[in-house]
Amino acid sequence: MPSQLFTPLTLGPVEFRNRVFIAPMCQYSVHERDGVPTDWHLVHLGSLASGGASLVITEATAVSPEGRISPQDTGLWNDEQEAAWAHIVAFLHERGAKAGIQLAHAGRKASTYAPWGQEGRHGTVPADEGGWRPVAPSAAPYPGYDTPEALDAAGIEKVVSDFRAAAERSIRAGFDVLEVHAAHGYLLHQFLSPLSNARDDEYGGALENRARLLVRVVDAVTDAVAGRAAVFVRFSATDWTPGGWTESDTATVAGWARDAGAVFFDVSSGGNAPAQIPVGAGYQVRFAHYVKSLAGVPTGAVGIINAAEQAEQIVASGQADAVLIAREALRDPHTPLRWARTLGVDGPAAAWQPQYERAKL
Repeated sequence: MPSQLFTPLTLGPVEFRNRVFIAPMCQYSVHERDGVPTDWHLVHLGSLASGGASLVITEATAVSPEGRISPQDTGLWNDEQEAAWAHIVAFLHERGAKAGIQLAHAGRKASTYAPWGQEGRHGTVPADEGGWRPVAPSAAPYPGYDTPEALDAAGIEKVVSDFRAAAERSIRAGFDVLEVHAAHGYLLHQFLSPLSNARDDEYGGALENRARLLVRVVDAVTDAVAGRAAVFVRFSATDWTPGGWTESDTATVAGWARDAGAVFFDVSSGGNAPAQIPVGAGYQVRFAHYVKSLAGVPTGAVGIINAAEQAEQIVASGQADAVLIAREALRDPHTPLRWARTLGVDGPAAAWQPQYERAKL
């Protein structure tokens, strides 16, 4: 039977040559702290594009300076960043991959130390070291971080306009996919979850209110895209914590986000509160299947997907429409081509760079 993993997939205006996507992976490598992607990002993302994936998505890229997870994060709020991303996108396209950007705002998890190169320091970066006060739906800190400032009405409007402006820049830079980051405990997830959203206005309380900012952002990004790219949303399907965000909430809000213009949902989990998560092979696939089944939307599965047969089974069984790989791609940027070889696939869906074709034998 022909491989389902290596069949084309059309999402919105974009056709992907196969169903192996590279998930966003933070690199914390902007050492100038100016949000401009560097040669590291060109080589890192370029190597992944050369490895046969149909889509390579950037790390979480902040829509504003205060939206960065760390001072070493990439951004897309000025011309210099836009030009640097355009150069990288052109290279990804030359390798035959579609280019995606994950647009993000870290909310209360912003202004934190990068996980390496910081001499063991953790938590919130103070102002005298280049940090800033984070913002959030409510003045409730993530454990171990500083207390954020609750966004007022003007602050919320700025978030929406920042996402719109970053989307416009993304289109000018040539991106094929814009993914709205609403997972892993960052700002939009913070609004969604009752664990982090204690507001009593139109952005708090009932699910529809807690989802209002996400839906507005998706609508703004879709409007800015104007049919020129596909709009994705990344969700954490559950907080893994009693009283928190659930897979049922995710399925409901995915339907609302679809109505606002999103065409694909990348389903991860966790990140909004410390939790005991039973990590193992394919441990999040069931969430992608749940959201796909209940909301009737295309989904991507992510989380310890390390083998060709495993990835093939996820797609062929209809649990998800695509798989997103991360750690396995770091270990071997050519994982998609290795999987294609294992599954006996050749041709356009698993195209080798001409410089590397001898490795097919």
